[in-house]
Amino acid sequence: MALRVSESKTWLVVGLGNPGERYEGTRHNAGFAVIDALARSLDIKMGREECQSVMGRAVLGETILELAKPMTFMNLSGDALDCLLGKEGRALDRTIVVYDELALPLGTLRVRPKGSHGGHNGIKSIISRMGSEDFTRIRCGIMPDHPVGDASSFVLARFGSKERETVEKMVANAVDATEVVIKFGIERAMQEFN
Repeated sequence: MALRVSESKTWLVVGLGNPGERYEGTRHNAGFAVIDALARSLDIKMGREECQSVMGRAVLGETILELAKPMTFMNLSGDALDCLLGKEGRALDRTIVVYDELALPLGTLRVRPKGSHGGHNGIKSIISRMGSEDFTRIRCGIMPDHPVGDASSFVLARFGSKERETVEKMVANAVDATEVVIKFGIERAMQEFN
């Protein structure tokens, strides 16, 4: 899907996760997976460092798209976002945060214009630092079809081989949802992906 909008704007898309090899491919890094897929889809080179985040940037028509993966660890995601939004041209109402959601069945998405943290420590950190719940979220469902005993251990574990196809489809849908938010607005994205 080509991104084109009629007025000049900067969009910041932030994927939440934990840095380091130990956390690669874990459920809690679903946000990182979406940023990586979005970068591949739009041929955006990730690697620039800013505000304790790995960044990528592209100019798509009149839209500036910036991608960010905070390296602060999940529980301090708000520190990175606070710094990023302190730079000129960026605004909370043009920010999309993508993250894992244990309260949603595996493979499902929920696009929301705002809301509480729902127990997610990364979102809790962002709301605390920004003093606002008014930012677009794309929640990626990771809940299995069986009860989870220890939620912390579960989210920090890697997806199982039987889950991979579902996860790949979810990540691709999250990329599409992000592009729809930017091109057509959140209402359209909610209708299409929720």
